[in-house]
Amino acid sequence: MTWKDSNRYKRILREAEIGHYGVIAVIAYNIEQIVGFVRAAETARSPLIVQLFPWAIEVTEGLLVRAAADAAKRASVPISVHLDHAQSEAIIKHAAELPFDSIMVDMSHYDKETNLKKTRELVQYCNEREKATEAEPGRIEGGEDGVMDTAGLEACLTTSEEVDEFINTGVDVLAPAFGNVHGEYGPRGPHLDFERRVSVSRGKIHH
Repeated sequence: MTWKDSNRYKRILREAEIGHYGVIAVIAYNIEQIVGFVRAAETARSPLIVQLFPWAIEVTEGLLVRAAADAAKRASVPISVHLDHAQSEAIIKHAAELPFDSIMVDMSHYDKETNLKKTRELVQYCNEREKATEAEPGRIEGGEDGVMDTAGLEACLTTSEEVDEFINTGVDVLAPAFGNVHGEYGPRGPHLDFERRVSVSRGKIHH
């Protein structure tokens, strides 16, 4: 058995795919939320992905990460701890030394070729430290807490070709852009291209 076979994040998503069900991924901002999320998952007898933003590493010097990892380990249902939208090489390399099960290598604020290059390099770095990875081909519109302000950048919808290119970087999971929006929707609201979503679902999809 390899580390990817036993990785909590990978196992949760693999079993969800086999069972044809979704798994909630929640953002935790403090200890109280972590405890509440774990208790709710246990009550529902449901797997869960607890996500933290990069600031949780910087502000608490990794303390919140360790607390989430400990809570996940003690839980009676499968729970993994994921770093969402890590957008700098420094924070990704720091996170790879912390008890995350997975890290989102989000280089979507760069052009496509740079995104691919950096994603490939950082996926390898994370894999060497037994961390599963997620990437964002294209660019999802909008912004949210902890995410570099991409509100002024044009959204780039993901194509099937990009799915193949990003899978070739070795990444485990993809977050495709198909009209979904980060943060507040605004008056226009999201315009989801479900046909595009289906066309790229040959790959490994998250979100």
